[in-house]
Amino acid sequence: MPLRSHTVKEISELLVGTIRDKLRNYQPETLHMPFHHRLLGKDRYAMFSFIQSMNTTFGISIWEQVAVILAKGAGYYAERQYKLLGEIDIGTGKIIDNLHYKLRKGEIPANKNSEIEQIKGSIKKGQPKIDPDSTVDLFVKVKDIENYFDITSAKPNMKEFVALKLKLLRWTGLRLSQDEDIKVYTRLAIPYNPYHPESYERWTLKGLYDLDNGEILVGKEFWNFVAGDDIYEELLDVFQNVGEFLREEIDKKFAEFRKE
Repeated sequence: MPLRSHTVKEISELLVGTIRDKLRNYQPETLHMPFHHRLLGKDRYAMFSFIQSMNTTFGISIWEQVAVILAKGAGYYAERQYKLLGEIDIGTGKIIDNLHYKLRKGEIPANKNSEIEQIKGSIKKGQPKIDPDSTVDLFVKVKDIENYFDITSAKPNMKEFVALKLKLLRWTGLRLSQDEDIKVYTRLAIPYNPYHPESYERWTLKGLYDLDNGEILVGKEFWNFVAGDDIYEELLDVFQNVGEFLREEIDKKFAEFRKE
């Protein structure tokens, strides 16, 4: 099913508003970078800084907001920056740490369902407390399954992948501490595949994540999942159409950098 017109409109308005706000308020960095400026030119470096600033904006909020719009358009319940409350007892905390350690060492294969069952079999009823890992980038409930996403950068390093795996395990424990019968699935989302058309198979993923069961969703897999349909190419078209609509405004801003 194609994207509904109101979903396309909402995503387009989000992108237009965000980019226009950035164009209106952005000021190039005033750092003295003599080597970069002499080599690349101040105008080119200012353009580069603007694009980097836009990348930061995408990482902070755009991906989450677009995902929520798509999920709601599909009839799912969705929230961004969701507060996952709970309390992990000492015994379950040790089980989570042990699972994480064995996965890092390659002593056990990643098996999401087994990990969930081990945590469920140990977790004690806890208070709905704020935890250092309570903030979830994206929460989407599909039928009776609660999906908790951390939306990360396209190329996390090994330390980041390791830390994120522990966070996903802890999210499982936090949620089950409130209701051990709930169907919970914690996932990592990567908004696009920088290696396209090759598959996303970084060595840093090996052993830590259950790729066969969708613990990590990359690019097309992620967007189609939250939208409940094959909408990836249409979503790219929305971004392209907004880019063409704003082309003159963006070029005008870049022209200002050249003048400076």
